[in-house]
Amino acid sequence: MTGNATFLHRNTALLSVTSIEAPVVVPSTEFDDRLAGALKRLRLSRKLLERVAGIRERRWWAPGTAFDDAAIEAGAKALASAGIEPGQVGLLINTSVTRINLEPSVAVKIHHGLGLPSSALNFDIANACLGFVNGISLAANMIDTGQIQYAVIVNGEDAQATQEATIDRLNGPDATRGDFNREFATLTLGSGAAAAVLGPADAHPGSHRIIGGVSRAGSEHHELCVGGVDGMYTDHGGLLKGGLELVVDAWREAHEQGWDWRGMDRYVTHQVSTIHTDAIIDAVGLDRARVPLTFPTWGNVGPASLPMTLATESQTLNTGDRVLCMGVGSGLNTAMLEIAW
Repeated sequence: MTGNATFLHRNTALLSVTSIEAPVVVPSTEFDDRLAGALKRLRLSRKLLERVAGIRERRWWAPGTAFDDAAIEAGAKALASAGIEPGQVGLLINTSVTRINLEPSVAVKIHHGLGLPSSALNFDIANACLGFVNGISLAANMIDTGQIQYAVIVNGEDAQATQEATIDRLNGPDATRGDFNREFATLTLGSGAAAAVLGPADAHPGSHRIIGGVSRAGSEHHELCVGGVDGMYTDHGGLLKGGLELVVDAWREAHEQGWDWRGMDRYVTHQVSTIHTDAIIDAVGLDRARVPLTFPTWGNVGPASLPMTLATESQTLNTGDRVLCMGVGSGLNTAMLEIAW
């Protein structure tokens, strides 16, 4: 492996986590209908998305809604839930994979839209599906050192344009079964937005403590999943194998360093598919009943999927519960982050 780290946070709390569901429901059967000619020509069966990936539907934004507008809405919702005024925020991190322009950063529009002060740092972190977890860790470091008091982490994803382009390409006369297999993961994506507010734990008794965790990099696998505006190309077998090896290594390293995550009250994983979720559960021996699933109805919402799932689960978590956030991102990278609810 090319890198590893374990880390502890001293005085950072999760004050709120919120999500915004995109309103347009797009069933997998609709994709089957639009790809009917290609499926017949390539001798592929319908319902592959539901049968293989476990994804019945995903969400798209309503016409005229931009992904960064949704991220602004999520951020405003998170600030209101935390009871923090925009003027108190010292840091905004946008973790969206989706972007329209290479520059300026997506963060600048969100910073402006939230009405944050000129003194608030703002920038993007791009690390595939791990961006949100990385953003929490970075913000926690800055809170622990006293550089800032409050941070907002946001994410907004829009899968529609990429999926439309992929469907058009797969319906072309030159598309092969190999093309379909390489681009299948694009059809599992979904749209959504999420945000979290972090602050000093000692100023917020009863808040949810960010404890720490572990991260590992396996960057020798950086070509296994490559995505762009027009599509995403994935080596499914290699990605699964490399990702599992990385997760198991990180899990073992964490336990060697004194962590014990075998009896967590909730395991909030990055939501990909049935195959990936089952493989991780089996690889490190998680209690399946404590692993909530949102991908069947949201699809893979990239970096937003983990905080969206956490926001949903927050309604049933109790004070004192231990939560482990787990994810693997293209590249490959993995991270596990413990939160004491």
